[in-house]
Amino acid sequence: MRLCRWLLFWVVAASVVGGVCEGQITGGLQPADYQRMRAVVQAEFSADAKFVAYTVLRYDRPGRPWPQLWVMEVASSKSTRVCGENDAASSPVWSPDGRWIAYYGAAEGKQGLAIVHPDGSGATFLSEAQGTNAPLPGQGAEMTWSPDSKQIAFISATAGPETADATGDPMVITRYLYKPDAGEGLTRFNDNRRVHIFVVDVASKAVRQVTTGNNYEHSIDWSPRGDEIVFASDRSPETDQFFNYDLFVLKVSDGSSRRVTATENAEYDPKWSPDGKMIAFRATKRGLTDRETTMEDTHVWVMNADGSNRRELSGIDNRQGAPVWAPDGRSLYFTVQERGSVHLYRQPVDANAPAALDGERRVMRSASGPAAEIVVSRLGTVGGFSVAKSGTIAYTFTSPRDMGQLYIRSGASAKQVTNLNVEVLGGKQIAETEPFTFISNDNKYEVEAFLVKPLGMTPDSRHPLIVNMHGGPHGQNGPAFTFRDQVFAARGWATLHVNYRGSTGYGQAFADGVFGDQDGNEAQDVLYGVSAALRRYLWLDRERMGIEGVSYGGQLTMWLITQTRMFRAAIPIAGIANLISYNYMTYYNQYEQMEFGQLPHQDDLMNIMWERSALKHIAAVATPTMLMHGENDNDVPIAEAEQYFVSLKDVGVETVFVRYPREGHGIREAGHVVDSLNRSIAWYEKHFPKAPPENPSPAVP
Repeated sequence: MRLCRWLLFWVVAASVVGGVCEGQITGGLQPADYQRMRAVVQAEFSADAKFVAYTVLRYDRPGRPWPQLWVMEVASSKSTRVCGENDAASSPVWSPDGRWIAYYGAAEGKQGLAIVHPDGSGATFLSEAQGTNAPLPGQGAEMTWSPDSKQIAFISATAGPETADATGDPMVITRYLYKPDAGEGLTRFNDNRRVHIFVVDVASKAVRQVTTGNNYEHSIDWSPRGDEIVFASDRSPETDQFFNYDLFVLKVSDGSSRRVTATENAEYDPKWSPDGKMIAFRATKRGLTDRETTMEDTHVWVMNADGSNRRELSGIDNRQGAPVWAPDGRSLYFTVQERGSVHLYRQPVDANAPAALDGERRVMRSASGPAAEIVVSRLGTVGGFSVAKSGTIAYTFTSPRDMGQLYIRSGASAKQVTNLNVEVLGGKQIAETEPFTFISNDNKYEVEAFLVKPLGMTPDSRHPLIVNMHGGPHGQNGPAFTFRDQVFAARGWATLHVNYRGSTGYGQAFADGVFGDQDGNEAQDVLYGVSAALRRYLWLDRERMGIEGVSYGGQLTMWLITQTRMFRAAIPIAGIANLISYNYMTYYNQYEQMEFGQLPHQDDLMNIMWERSALKHIAAVATPTMLMHGENDNDVPIAEAEQYFVSLKDVGVETVFVRYPREGHGIREAGHVVDSLNRSIAWYEKHFPKAPPENPSPAVP
């Protein structure tokens, strides 16, 4: 499993070092450009595939990014905005008859569940839809149409038995899981509201609640026969301590339900097959899956509607996304994380079905499963997608050169149909990203890294290097466009991303490589990646290197500057300094248990965790450090940064602590993102030497 309201007014003087002018390179991106960018994040075909509804994320308001809803006529590529120019709207779902789009947003002067015609007319408010800030990871669909297009099932929250006490004066806390996750940064404590399933009649707007109790029901899908709704819920008696979604089927007429899975692991994102005979879903196999980030890769599964004949669909050894049925019910589409990219796959449900190949598609075949084919294999990240009856696919894609845009793929050809950042990126240089691999320190793994090259290179120029580590630790970096990297590149700086052991996209064994070894060999992977980059790219300036990261990347930043002095400056963002204190303050209690195999108080784990905490080794730090953290971070509480800040002060290390109000885990408000970039640039420039030394540092970890 990550900037103030107005731009910081810095004037950074340009200085020439090693033939490169430090400062903004002509034609490169600047921090302020961030607020002009747009990203397409959702795409949904109408039933006849004549239209695509898509959501555009904008960054041009004070506060967090906000969504707008658009509809494109496929034949003409003409788009129409739904709702007003300044109205937020998202999560489009087409009615089966194609007459309406359901969405969450503004209509008739109210906010909630609404419907609108594809041409933007007839916007109608149907119902309020209350949420909860309770930690509910991996939630799937929040609304679903009945097959006859007359009703919509949706998720909304009602007060739980602890809500009044936990929001009173004084606040009385009784739940183990008393901190929130959803809307993180905007609230501090779990509102204890429970999400349930509601059904609204489109014609009359009459709303009825069809599930009740103290459980959470979500991830809903209406059966093709119209009589049942499948959903996910955790019905175990200790839901705050253990995380275990199972799948249930609700009878719409009377609200009764039947359980269709009963496993130790978690199931997510259930979807009925078009004939209603099967259910596809994501799932894990292990008994302990963390509420925040799972070490185990999720895979796509299928089963009969009654829960029988459950089987994993594919032998692909990588993390898989939510499944989407092909309209003919013969195959499933899903994303797969692979070596820094996210690809789109198609998998036949029948093990004996042949794979149809065209264009860039290629087959991945396992020893025991049916053939799987890669439908979109370009370097970058496939996001939301939708499949038409003809096999045409609408999908969002973040390429190496732009934020997410809308693409339509028909047969072997794919066409980009939105270009929302043409005014921002037009005439701008975009830095190239180059992958390379190296062998880990213990000779166990081939590790991949991605180097974002600087702009303004000349045959004799030398360039600073910023090492940026992803969070999770079970995540990945790759070639997809990253605004921060491009801003650094425009200043003549390279950025290095190392997909250290524990990263996803390299198989389960690699993801497991960090088990019981936090701040261990995965940290060595980062240092070996730096060493490999310095040896291969001789234009990198080893005397001007910075290190940074968010979440687990922030933790590694804190740790590595206790182990080496090769970095001139460090910027840990939302990092963990003390594994012990963190375990008892974070909202999700199973993380350390999953990562180490037992609870901290068992055996000698407490001592091991302290030994692997950066705080224990603080006396070794000499690197100037600027800490950044959200005031309301419940993922990694800000007390982690507070401890590290005070300890650095005690040691006498130059340090600055930047606290962002209203932020949770990571930095989201557009103004804060810009502020963070400006501060980071100034921090690195302050501490990078202005002239090359007589005796350069060696390129070893």
